[in-house]
Amino acid sequence: MTSDDKIRSAFENQNWHEIKVTDSWQIFKIMAEFVDGFEKLAKIGPCVSIFGSARTPNDNKYYKIAEDTARLLTERGYGVISGGGPGIMEAANKGAYEAGGKSVGLNIELPFEQFHNKYIDRDKILEFDYFFVRKVMFMKYSQGFIVLPGGFGTMDEMFEAITLIQTGKIARFPIVLVGTEYWKGLLDWVENNMLDAKNISPDDLGLYRLVDTAEDATEHIFRFYNKYVLKPNF
Repeated sequence: MTSDDKIRSAFENQNWHEIKVTDSWQIFKIMAEFVDGFEKLAKIGPCVSIFGSARTPNDNKYYKIAEDTARLLTERGYGVISGGGPGIMEAANKGAYEAGGKSVGLNIELPFEQFHNKYIDRDKILEFDYFFVRKVMFMKYSQGFIVLPGGFGTMDEMFEAITLIQTGKIARFPIVLVGTEYWKGLLDWVENNMLDAKNISPDDLGLYRLVDTAEDATEHIFRFYNKYVLKPNF
């Protein structure tokens, strides 16, 4: 009987004790994902995460921008972390891999999609069951986020980073959005609705930068660390 079968049986028979036992054992699986992630990523060195849609085809201009962005980062000694899947994630890993840089993939197990791409270093593939554990790894081991057009998952990762920086839960790091034509509507809404309603402060608009090229995206990362005389976390 699988864990799902046990949970379903517990509901049907109102055996709440069995549900609690299942939940308790789940803690150890969560802990194991944290431990494995911490041990592997702590050895990799300074990295920048590149986010974007898994659905972006390789003939899309943003695929090429992601690939070029990763290449430029590796030329300056940064590794590249992606979500490990196809689309923009594949482009990021491809750019790093083909430039001889460190190419990391934090893959998530999903029922109908998400397979890791072939450009991840074999010793730098991590598989996760839990989105929240995976996001902790992105936050802890990235020196910056570069965000290309994507869907709900991309938005989730971007806004979580902005929120954690805004609330002082993590140290500030650069967040770069690539693609004015894609992001402008959202950013206008943030400024014209969130800010006007005083749900954020004017300073919060400076927590991210909007650019259109791989060169501008990576240059913002490089300038950030030069300006603050900061070194990566490793």
